[in-house]
Amino acid sequence: MEEFIKKNLIKLNTFHPNFEKALNEMLLAGGKRFRPKLLISVVKAYNPLLIDNAKYAAFAIELIHTYSLIHDDLPAMDDATLRRGHPTLHTTYDEATAILVGDGLNTYAFEVLSKAPIHNDIKIELIKILSENAGVSGMVLGQAIDLYFENKKLNLDELKELHINKTAKLIAASLKMGAIIVNKFDLAEKLYDFGIKLGLLFQIQDDLLDLEDETKIGKTTGVDENKNTFVTILGKEESIKKADKLANELKEELKNFDANLQNELSWLDKYLNRHKEN
Repeated sequence: MEEFIKKNLIKLNTFHPNFEKALNEMLLAGGKRFRPKLLISVVKAYNPLLIDNAKYAAFAIELIHTYSLIHDDLPAMDDATLRRGHPTLHTTYDEATAILVGDGLNTYAFEVLSKAPIHNDIKIELIKILSENAGVSGMVLGQAIDLYFENKKLNLDELKELHINKTAKLIAASLKMGAIIVNKFDLAEKLYDFGIKLGLLFQIQDDLLDLEDETKIGKTTGVDENKNTFVTILGKEESIKKADKLANELKEELKNFDANLQNELSWLDKYLNRHKEN
């Protein structure tokens, strides 16, 4: 994926002195590539010959994720100065540039996906899944709820709805899109449900990581104090217990998938236990 991303960076024919660099900067800053890896793992389990084709869809998801981080860090949102161990774009350039870079990556994701060497019927389904889960019925809605209810306490069900939309749906979509690419439509919904639970675990772990030193995890911490997080609602110890419970449930659910998929998703184990490393 790293090589694919580097080969498919945005190239502009413009006299603008630094916009092309800004567009690619946060993509090149690294990251776990967690969502692309989920998609590729599903494809590899069932049809390794389609991995190169599937990388277009995996990159589209990474573009959406990266745009969301850039916008999440803006002064109007979390006002963060560090992301992926790198200064955030609005601090390096200015707020307008960061907003436009996010806009650019968002739309470029669908340009990349539209050019994927995948059957058009499958591509339309992939575009539908990605846009639904990243847009107003998913990640964008989650961010809107998150920001609107700062300093207003949510109950646990509302908190779950917030984070299912903001975080879990894009993770779930990554797994589902992998299944669609290899024509495993019967598996797609099961993987999506698994991904929702995985996304919730990921969010609880991130809430716990927000208590850590920012130099250790490569992003600004302490930005969640006025927000609805699992830690602010449940406390640290209860959040750890909830993460443990979800991790154990996910390990059991993994056993219900066939051997090929279990093998390709075996790398997930270190992420399921991420909250135990601190």
